[in-house]
Amino acid sequence: MTALTARRWRVVSAATAGLLALTGCGSTDSPSERGTVIDLLRQDWRRVAGIVAEGDGLRVAATGSRIVEQDGAGGRPNPPVNLAGAHLSAAGDFALSASFVDVTADATLAVYGSPPVIADEFRIEPPGLRLTLRGDDLRIALLDGADATDPEPAQEEQVTLHDPGAELTVRRSGDRLEVASGGETVSSLRLGDVFGSGELWLGLSSEQGSFTVDALSAAAPAGATLAVAGPAAAGAEPAPDGLQALAARARPGFPIGAAVALGPLVSDPQYATNFVGNFGSLTPENAMKPQALSPRRGEYTFEEADALLDLAARKGIAVHGHTVAFTEAMPRWMQELPSGTDDERRASAEILLDYVTTVVTHFRGRLDSLDVVNEPFDVDQGTSLQENVWHRVFGPTYPVAVSQAVHEADPDIRQFINENGADVPGPRQDALLRFALDTNERGGHIDGVGLQAHVYHLDTDAISADDLATTFGNVERAGLIARISENDVTRSEGRDVQAEQYATILAACLRSEACVSYTTWGVDDRYDWWIDDDGGLQQGHDLLFDGGEPTPAYEAVRSVLAD
Repeated sequence: MTALTARRWRVVSAATAGLLALTGCGSTDSPSERGTVIDLLRQDWRRVAGIVAEGDGLRVAATGSRIVEQDGAGGRPNPPVNLAGAHLSAAGDFALSASFVDVTADATLAVYGSPPVIADEFRIEPPGLRLTLRGDDLRIALLDGADATDPEPAQEEQVTLHDPGAELTVRRSGDRLEVASGGETVSSLRLGDVFGSGELWLGLSSEQGSFTVDALSAAAPAGATLAVAGPAAAGAEPAPDGLQALAARARPGFPIGAAVALGPLVSDPQYATNFVGNFGSLTPENAMKPQALSPRRGEYTFEEADALLDLAARKGIAVHGHTVAFTEAMPRWMQELPSGTDDERRASAEILLDYVTTVVTHFRGRLDSLDVVNEPFDVDQGTSLQENVWHRVFGPTYPVAVSQAVHEADPDIRQFINENGADVPGPRQDALLRFALDTNERGGHIDGVGLQAHVYHLDTDAISADDLATTFGNVERAGLIARISENDVTRSEGRDVQAEQYATILAACLRSEACVSYTTWGVDDRYDWWIDDDGGLQQGHDLLFDGGEPTPAYEAVRSVLAD
């Protein structure tokens, strides 16, 4: 056993005497005179990956969660943050107190001013503080959010703790953050506006091992404000004049949906109000992709997806699952399954089907529909299949095995093959419909196709009403159904042109019985980000809301439903 294994790590308020005064041991002062102390172990940590309740504490274990690039290379660490449980509203000075025991490798406490934004291939790191302990080395990293996708600490210090059992203290006082060990200050940093949001979002994680948290609390001195805050979506309700309410009158049973991320849904009141008020269907933007659900082989991290589905159930919102078989967003263990010999393919097939069964069984009864195969064709808008691990293991008919496994785990779920560039008539659309029909002829259970309707460039991607009418006719003649699954439209040609394109797509879908739902790929431009060819972070302007306010595109969609 190393010295680290037996040590305790304690992060306390401004000074030990100050914390004792705040707890009011034997004091007759009123709470406002004593300040505030909150026991964070009594809050909800059930929906945080890698954390389980253990006795009176929390056991934190490494999950291996990473966000891989499109080609499967690289990957950014994606440590968990307590999103669905309590976070803190803090105005003025505050302190955190924690006791960590049985640390086997490393232990990290992260405190952010807002949740990270998770995109398809990257994580936007917000301003915050990370304390990471390895052996007797404490790494203190202060992030200011300036380089959000490849964050380097604005300030960083590595200190050696001479006494492994000494008490560590961390305090914020004004614009300073001080860290002390054994009563001696080992670090003093200027905070700037790192916690200017007035909120604290907490994360506990380990890269390679595990540890136990047997005490965790927050404190603030008299005169400062500190309180537990719940998810922003908790109080949001469907609006009687929202998009979904209008759709229910225009075409009963027709869902208006959006792709949603848990972070903004729990942290941004405008986002939560706009989503819950207007949409009757939810697609998890990234939380149900393979890399999110099983970052390590045989291990599952359902917590964030469960939190989204729990919220949807409370609000009466249907859920479309996204996705099972995919070339991208797969953990490395899945991408690297061997397929060189028959024996390897049989073993890998068993592993992949076990993944499908485990995932669909876990969500059984909570999904209305599911993308069982996502973007099977090549990225150059051709008709050849991508040779991903599913193709290498099962061959070109891999959707049959996936569809059958999904059906066995949940026979009531509607199954879709989701693809881009098949919104208009042509070879790619023909190939998609034939692919779905061939799957069913071989024993699959595909109900329909997802037509993504991404309009990134109006000169090449614009979709006309006539083309959509032909498309839905083709789908209907094939005996399938369709859903507009990921609609977003560039604003590059102006808001009016964007609004007209949105209206055209929704109106065409509503007119066809073959089109059974309509979903936009996101809610608010505030969370619409992409990386350009030079590696720069760019904000998109493609959605129905921008900074919490409805855009002309929203009004156009609303008019289609009202008319």
